[in-house]
Amino acid sequence: MSTIIYPSPIFGPIHSRRLGISLGINLLPADGKACTFDCIYCECGYNADHRPHTPLPTREQVREALEKQLQSMKENGPTPNVLTFAGNGEPTSHPHFPEIIADTVALRDKYFPEAKVSVLSNATQTGKEKVRQALLKVDNNIQKLDTVNESYILELDRPTGPYSVQQVIENLKKFKGHVIIQTMFLKGLSPEGRNMDNTTDDFVLPWLQAVKEIQPEKVMIYTIDRETPDQQLQKATHEELDRIVDLLRAEGLEASASY
Repeated sequence: MSTIIYPSPIFGPIHSRRLGISLGINLLPADGKACTFDCIYCECGYNADHRPHTPLPTREQVREALEKQLQSMKENGPTPNVLTFAGNGEPTSHPHFPEIIADTVALRDKYFPEAKVSVLSNATQTGKEKVRQALLKVDNNIQKLDTVNESYILELDRPTGPYSVQQVIENLKKFKGHVIIQTMFLKGLSPEGRNMDNTTDDFVLPWLQAVKEIQPEKVMIYTIDRETPDQQLQKATHEELDRIVDLLRAEGLEASASY
């Protein structure tokens, strides 16, 4: 099984399926994975298999590395479409996430004011007021909601701490529309042999109702693109993703699918 562990604190630029030319910002260590989820589809593998042994990058290290890379890109290219917080785990769990967001927005404005600042998050920290206020300052506040079925979440996303999907939904509503919902649709079996197909109406329709309540600016749905730690998982089909996009659009929601 192959896994991807990203450099820290800066990686790329890479070409993102959803965001274009993306310069990655990884607030987790470069030698392992640290996440509040332990998803069976994560390209970084399982938490237990990749425990980091080095500390988190400091706010100063992130700012200095980011400015150095932006200076280089200003002189030599390419021009980034987006500066994306992602990498080896949950970026909003960094204790200085709000301050790092402020630094990043300032550096973006200095070097590439047309670029967007994006955060890819699993929404587990959205109950924290400081985190929520920081996320309101980014252009693309992308938060995960793979389903509203809590037992399914426990098998697919495998939260590492207490988790309430209803509380997450309430937290996402507090963004008052300044949020993009990101959802993984897939099929196949869990390591325990459970059917993990969440493309059917018994999963999609309750999720759609929650998304309508959240009223996000956009919904991004996607499926498996890289090798997963659970080898029994399968991609959702184009037709299945297109059907879900059509359901979202019928409700007046902007939606896109990545295949």
